Amino acid sequence: MFNYDFMQNAFFVAICISLLCPCIGIFMVLRRSSMIGDTMSHASLAGITLGLLTNTNPILGAFIFTAICGALIEFLRKYFSHHLDLILTIILSLSIGTAITLISSGKLKANANVFFFGSILTVNATDMISIAVLTILSVLTLYFLYNSLLYIAYDEEAARVAGVKVDFINYIFAILMAAAVSISIKIVGVLVLSAMIALPVASALQLEKGFKITLLCSIGFSLLAMIIGLFGSYFLNVAPGGFVSLTSVGILLVVLVIKNIRTIIRRFQFSR
Repeated sequence: MFNYDFMQNAFFVAICISLLCPCIGIFMVLRRSSMIGDTMSHASLAGITLGLLTNTNPILGAFIFTAICGALIEFLRKYFSHHLDLILTIILSLSIGTAITLISSGKLKANANVFFFGSILTVNATDMISIAVLTILSVLTLYFLYNSLLYIAYDEEAARVAGVKVDFINYIFAILMAAAVSISIKIVGVLVLSAMIALPVASALQLEKGFKITLLCSIGFSLLAMIIGLFGSYFLNVAPGGFVSLTSVGILLVVLVIKNIRTIIRRFQFSR
C-alpha cells in the first residue's frame, strides 16, 4: 500500500492535519465557538472554486478566502456581539452563494466535487509544499501566542483588562483557523472537515486532565482517526472524509463507554 506515491502523500497530509486541527480546535471548544469551524469549512468551498476559476492552487485559494471570512467574523462581532449564530449565517450565505454561483456557471477549469468528500488520490507535490508551509507557520504562531490564546479562551474580558491585545490575536487566530481548514480539504473534504477540529478535542476532554495533556491526547486521537480512516478508505474504496468522520465519532463513543465503566467500578468499590 505504501508503495504508491499517493498513499505516501496522503499520510504526510494526515500527519499535518492531526497536528494542526486539534491545536486550533481545543481553543475553539474552550471558547464555545466550535461551530465556527463548520462555517469556515463550508466557506473554503468558495475559495476552492475561485482557485479553480483562476487556475491557481485550490488550497491557496481556500486559505485566502477562508482567512477573509474568519476576519469578517471577527469584524461583525462588533455589530452582532450577542448573535454569533447570525454572523455565521451571514458568512455561510456569502461563501455558499459564491461557490454555487461559480460551480453552476460552467466556467471552472476542474471538477470541484472531489473537494466535498476528500480523496487520497488528488494530493500532489505542490499541495504537499503548500500544506507543509501552512502547518509550520501555524504551529510556530500557536507556540508564540500560546499563553495569550489560553488566557482569551478562558476569560476574554479578563485578558483585555490584563493588557492582552485580544482583537489583534483574534484576527491572527482566524487566519490560523483558515490554515487548518485549508490543509484538510484534500483528504477530509469540505462537508465533514469540522469533525477533525472538534471531535478529537471532545474525546480528549472526557479524560478530565490538564490543558496540555488534553491537547496532546487530542492530537493522538486525531492521528488515530486519520490513520484508521485512510486505511479504511483505501481497502473499502470509499471517500476518506466520511470514514475519518465515522472513526472520530467511534473513538468518542469508545472513550465515553470506558469512562462510564470506570465510573461504575469506582462507585461499586466505594459502596463496599
